[in-house]
Amino acid sequence: MQHPDSILTLLKKSEEFLKKKEIPSARLDAEILLADLLNLQRVKLYVNFERLLTETEKNAYRERIVDRSKNKPTAYITGQKAFYNSVFFVNEKVLIPRPETEELVEKVLLDFKGNHGERSVLDLCTGSGCIGISLKSARKDWNITLSDISKDALEIAEKNAFQIIGEGDNIQFLESNLFLSIPKESKFDLIVTNPPYIPISDKTEMMKDVIDYEPHLALFLEDPKEFLSKLIEDARLHLNEGGKFYMETHPSLAWTFVSESLTNGWKEGKVEKDLSGKDRFVVLTK
Repeated sequence: MQHPDSILTLLKKSEEFLKKKEIPSARLDAEILLADLLNLQRVKLYVNFERLLTETEKNAYRERIVDRSKNKPTAYITGQKAFYNSVFFVNEKVLIPRPETEELVEKVLLDFKGNHGERSVLDLCTGSGCIGISLKSARKDWNITLSDISKDALEIAEKNAFQIIGEGDNIQFLESNLFLSIPKESKFDLIVTNPPYIPISDKTEMMKDVIDYEPHLALFLEDPKEFLSKLIEDARLHLNEGGKFYMETHPSLAWTFVSESLTNGWKEGKVEKDLSGKDRFVVLTK
């Protein structure tokens, strides 16, 4: 019989508790929260399944499980989220990085594979900095600017840049409402963005994890079509000739943006699907 304070027993109890609270992936979340607390890899929980938790560890774990039972996202409880090849600090001031956004980073890097030399890159609506920092980690020769309307988000992006990339003079931070505070003469070779794009009318369909905890400013828009059309047009003015624009967006609007852009001065445009087959990414060339 397992000891009541053992890793295995506490995992089972936590899983049962989270299931009763209708938390999806209850077992996985219980494992992630305990492994992070004990500073172990998840697989090591089962190597050490008979290990007993101290009273302090038990109390801390109990607090985490209660938080998760209230729909608080696991990433906000642990304060971190794996993205691409790095682990990013996150809190409720920034959106939790999604797998689709990892795909966006991958697409950019594939398109520029073998294309060496300096590039000036703008990560607009940077949030945690996951896009721009991941690009910089892979392409040291690129000069990256991370921009966001939220000062709190920029502070987190700066923290992540320091932890993941270290000190350097090829990464800049700019507080700006889209392009408003970016000088008109500033031109980039590449603009990448994951802006808010979910219609506010869709809010009722979202999971409680998202609605109750993630920043609505980074998610929802009254009129995504109008907002994003303006963003795309402003992006064109800040690109060098031949520059590329990549945007994650709502699948129902992707082709509309491409069609619009081709009549508004962009040379090339296409839509690329995410791994679930949805029209997720708009790619434009000036």
